[in-house]
Amino acid sequence: MIRKRLRPRLRPSTLPYLLLLPALALELLIHLVPMLVGIVMSLKRLTQFFVRDWSAAPWAGLANYRMAVDFHAPVGRALLHSFWVTCTFTVLAVGLAWLLGTTAAIMMQDSFRGRGALRALFLLPYALPVYAAVITWSFMFQRDTGLINHVLHDQLHLVDEKPFWLLGDNSFAALVTVSVWRSWPFAFLTLTAGLQNIPRELYEAAALDGAGVWQQIRRITLPSLRPVNTVLVLVLFLWTFNDFNTPYVLFGRSAPEAADLISVHIYQSSFVTWNFGAGSAMSVLLLLFLLLVTAVHLFATSRRRDAQ
Repeated sequence: MIRKRLRPRLRPSTLPYLLLLPALALELLIHLVPMLVGIVMSLKRLTQFFVRDWSAAPWAGLANYRMAVDFHAPVGRALLHSFWVTCTFTVLAVGLAWLLGTTAAIMMQDSFRGRGALRALFLLPYALPVYAAVITWSFMFQRDTGLINHVLHDQLHLVDEKPFWLLGDNSFAALVTVSVWRSWPFAFLTLTAGLQNIPRELYEAAALDGAGVWQQIRRITLPSLRPVNTVLVLVLFLWTFNDFNTPYVLFGRSAPEAADLISVHIYQSSFVTWNFGAGSAMSVLLLLFLLLVTAVHLFATSRRRDAQ
């Protein structure tokens, strides 16, 4: 009797929303609530004296934000330097990862013996745990016992002295290398899936018309992959710009100035200097910047799609 009364109240249109409720609840608990707490913390003078009861910290208003964007002061100059280092690092890492992923995906497009094993080998960096992979690279970058200097100095004799890879200006090149090695298999996997949607007849017709390999890639492959690349570049940008695990495991709690990414810089401002209010303000500014870049990217791609 109770089932007959309740059954008419459950409409088919409400079923999808009921199925989404668990995901929405987890999203609220894991992302939105900590985000709101971080915004509140950025408005307080939260230091190590209020760690046990951060709600008792006095209100600072926008003082933490003014300190972060005051580029004439030491804190603002350091944050601006970290921002430009992160931008340069992101452009190089994303560009190289996309280039390697595209090249490998195109090379693996045709069938040949051993293609499956080679694809699995290409995906190995993406399958490895982050900490295990980066720790391995940190051993390889050691000055006296690392594999990199052994090959460059002892075997190939390309350098006169063994360079320091985890200190000084070379740390930036080491960080880009590790980031590209970790992220390019994802680009390869995504673009390989995108290539499956391109009809083979297009390449056969282009070959009959006399188009070479490069012309086929430029006229068929890249335009057909544009929707996939739109999403891929955005995802790689967000992942790389926010990357914390790679520099933290590679350099430790204090990254060199040349590889001072903004994620590690915020960590140092929060957990090394114990100024959680300033670190939270920097995190909110980073979130606003990423939201702005994402909105501009989506707006530009939607306008380009409408124009076509």
